[in-house]
Amino acid sequence: MERRDIRQQNRLSWNAVVGVHDSHRGDLVGFFRGGGNTLFPEERELLGDLEGKKLAHLLCNSGGDSISLAKLGAVVTGVDISDEAIRSARELSERTQTPVNFERADIYDWLASAAREERSFDIVFSSYGVVCWLPDLEAWATRIASLLNPGGRFVLVDFHPAADMFDENWNHVHGYPRGGEPLPLDEGVGDYVAVSKGGLTPAGFEDGVRNFENPEPAQLFQWGLGEVMTALSGAGMRITRLEEYPYSNGERHFARMRELPGRRMVPPEGVPAVPLMYGLLAVRS
Repeated sequence: MERRDIRQQNRLSWNAVVGVHDSHRGDLVGFFRGGGNTLFPEERELLGDLEGKKLAHLLCNSGGDSISLAKLGAVVTGVDISDEAIRSARELSERTQTPVNFERADIYDWLASAAREERSFDIVFSSYGVVCWLPDLEAWATRIASLLNPGGRFVLVDFHPAADMFDENWNHVHGYPRGGEPLPLDEGVGDYVAVSKGGLTPAGFEDGVRNFENPEPAQLFQWGLGEVMTALSGAGMRITRLEEYPYSNGERHFARMRELPGRRMVPPEGVPAVPLMYGLLAVRS
């Protein structure tokens, strides 16, 4: 079940927090004009050559990565459920003079509409905090596959579900995520950009809004990595790469994380390595 009621409530929670996140992001316009790129090496490697490729960036948030994809040569359509995120993304596109087509839509509605209109793409891409917002993996995967040209690629980089087994102090307190089990967030989407202390702001960190409390609750959905891969392969895509990484790019999920070069976050000394992130490449036959 795709749970439209929950998705629309999640939209409200994102609308409330987008401006808060943007308040920390520094001079993104100057960063891009100076040749900067917000993508991490992991997604750039999986994406490969983008020159001239038609690319759909799903759950694009405020558009920084969409701008980066366009600057690498892709013809980009960015999609997000949040009105505020798309407003911010369009402004960034205009101010950086980087053409990107940003569309405000619920992801399931957009995928269904794009299929009806027979739109097609060479690449579909999503990253960082994607799967947890999906109540229906099968519908998501099937509709993505329908948009891809033959030989087209789907690239996903996301936080590893194994990391959700631990609390913020690295104690193993939860079972492995599975089945799309709901996870209510009464506190709503938080200000993880501020918490990450520069890890998510390559253009420089600004204090911005402080002590934010989101008035709109949200709800996540808990899926295992095997369930994601099964949904994609069941939709007719061939998974050609699966990478698991013992670090998290930018975001500080846990207490006392150490920052390595390239804004990679790893556990503190004395805490054994666990997979904190994964990346996969799926190809439509």
